[in-house]
This record gives sequence, structure tokens and C-alpha cells, in this order.
Amino acid sequence: MANLHRIQVVDSHTGGEPTRVVISGGPDLGTGPLSERVQRLSSQFDPFRSAVVNEPRGSDVLVGALLVAPHAPDCDFGVIFFNNVGVLGMCGHGTVGLMVTLAHLGRVRPGTHRIDTPVGPVSATLHEDGQVSVANVPSYRHKSSVVVQVPGIGAVSGDVAWGGNWFFLVRSPVWELSIQNVETLTDVSWRIRQAVNAQGFPEVDHVELFGPPGCGGHSRNFVLCPGKAYDRSPCGTGTSAKLACLAADEKLAPGQVWIQEGILGSSFQGEYQWEDRVRGRVLPVVTGTAHVTAEATLILSDVDPFQWGIRPD
Repeated sequence: MANLHRIQVVDSHTGGEPTRVVISGGPDLGTGPLSERVQRLSSQFDPFRSAVVNEPRGSDVLVGALLVAPHAPDCDFGVIFFNNVGVLGMCGHGTVGLMVTLAHLGRVRPGTHRIDTPVGPVSATLHEDGQVSVANVPSYRHKSSVVVQVPGIGAVSGDVAWGGNWFFLVRSPVWELSIQNVETLTDVSWRIRQAVNAQGFPEVDHVELFGPPGCGGHSRNFVLCPGKAYDRSPCGTGTSAKLACLAADEKLAPGQVWIQEGILGSSFQGEYQWEDRVRGRVLPVVTGTAHVTAEATLILSDVDPFQWGIRPD
């Protein structure tokens, strides 16, 4: 007789990018700061991460969100995000998806809620119309106008910035950002990431390309995530990093709205206030919407050869 373990999840998408919120059935990560618990998830329970988001139950593009008890005393709940290759510090689209999911379940009402994450508390406001505004962690540009030599491409310049995850935001050259060009964009971005990592920035695991808008925004982006899947949304942490760079270059004033399109044409609205102008740290707010797509029970059977997902190792 097989032993079965059940995991309750709710799926949603934010601008086309999926989020899978684990409601129950997750591992016991103990107590303490989420920065410690996320390391426990990574070191002791990585098969659980893989089972939830990897094939055959998930896909490379899926982002998981494990609901946990908060550590910060002013937070209503905590969340740990993860994807096809590991854990994440923060996830903007995932936070929007989380709020819409909790509203769908009747666990939150319109208003502002504090959420504990491994990189610090954030606030998320659920609006009456269903949109969600995420007041993200302080974001900043770490290094401006970095030039790396990328095999097969040549010199690529960009900025290294933090928006809850580490990004290399490409300034030049510029590629055609269309869904028809995704294979080329993925290959280019992966080469750039490897070059950036090798040339002094090993922490960078997201690459963000930019081009002209196509749906009335200010810019269009293509974001390659750590596991080589591209972000279908405009990427919340990537938009936060972009806001930090715009602020540093004095191209966007505090409170001024920036509309960031993603590769599918879906968009986020972003704005910021200065936290520390001298140090170049901004407080970004990113607004978007999500839609619930499924309620499901994942079943892990100990006689299933892919109980823990299809893993590269």
C-alpha cells in the first residue's frame, strides 16, 4: 500500500506569470527569522520544493510560495518563494498572486497587510478593484555602467542592482523584445549572466533586457530568471531594480509613475520614494493584478519514481 502525502495549493497568474501558493502540507521549518527558515528549506527540504514546482506537477516557469508563520512582530503572515532551481529572496509577481489567492480564500480583505519574507518585511495593499500594490524592500543600484565581454555577442553594458533579487539590467545592445524572439532572448540573457558572474558579480542571477514599449508603457522588458525560465510578467523585483536605476540617473522623480511592460505586453505600475538619497536607496511600490486559475491537491506517493519531481541531479 502506497503512503500518500497531500499538499493543498492554489494557483494563480500575475500578468501571465504563474504562482503556486502552498496552503497546507508543507514541511515544518521551525521558528526564527525567515532568513534562517529559508536556508532550512533549501538544505533540508529541497525535495519538497522540487515536488511542488518541477515536472510532472509543475513546470520550469512556476514559482512556489510557502505560507509560514511570520517572525517579524508587525507582520500578518510570512512567505518563502522558490522556483525550479532553488529558493528566492523576494518575488513581486508572487506577492501579488499571494494576496489575490488569500482574498479568494477569504483570508484577507481590502487594505494593507504586512508580509514577512527572507529579505525583510514588505507591505501589500489589496485594493477594492482587486489590484495589489507591493511596497517592496529597499532597492538600490550597486554598480553603474558595467561592461562585460560576452562570447558570441561582444561588449555588453549594464547596471548591477538589487530589487529583492540581484539583477544585471542591460543598457546596450538592444534586442527585439517579442514573444516570437524568446529563444534568442533566452540564449542571449543566459550568456550575459554567465559573463557577469565570471567577471566579478557572482551574486547576479537575473538578467533584464529593455526595449521600446508596445502597449502604451514607458519600456518593455525581458527577464531571465535563475533557472533559465523567462518571466512572463514584467517582474516585480526587476521593476524595483529598474526604479532604483532610474532614480539614481535622475530620470524619474519620486512619486512619478513608471509603466513597465513585460514580454507578453502585461504591465506593472511602479513608483518610488527615497529612503536614503545619499546611499541611493529607494522604497519602490509596484502595482499589478493576478487571477486565480486552480485549487488543487498535489499527491506525493512513495511508490512514484518522480515523487520529488524531475530534478537535474
